[in-house]
Amino acid sequence: MSITHLRRNVEGYPDCDTIQITFEFEDGIQTEQHPNPGQQYYGLKTAAFVPQNHEGRKVYRLLEVAFQHKLLFTVATTSTGEERVTFSDIPLKTEESGGYDSFSYPDPKYLKTVTKLLKAKGIK
Repeated sequence: MSITHLRRNVEGYPDCDTIQITFEFEDGIQTEQHPNPGQQYYGLKTAAFVPQNHEGRKVYRLLEVAFQHKLLFTVATTSTGEERVTFSDIPLKTEESGGYDSFSYPDPKYLKTVTKLLKAKGIK
């Protein structure tokens, strides 16, 4: 997990820059902590975005703790039968703009929603 400060805003937060959080997982072999120990899985490289304001920095810190506790990603079987790293049930905004789907901004409720979900998992 790494961060980059971007000199542009996410849609819906015009007055602040952006924090880009990059997650990278290499391909590997599942261990005893995974669903199918001994089987290969495919990695993942993705990025998430939060506005660089007070609430966004707080969410970034919460996401960092959740990542350290292995709550953001999991290994799962896809519909094609492949084992790969995928998102858990904590939503991440992987697009800076583009619409109102669950992965993009604008979403004025996202920061409060993700904070609440993380709190329910003991991350505060």
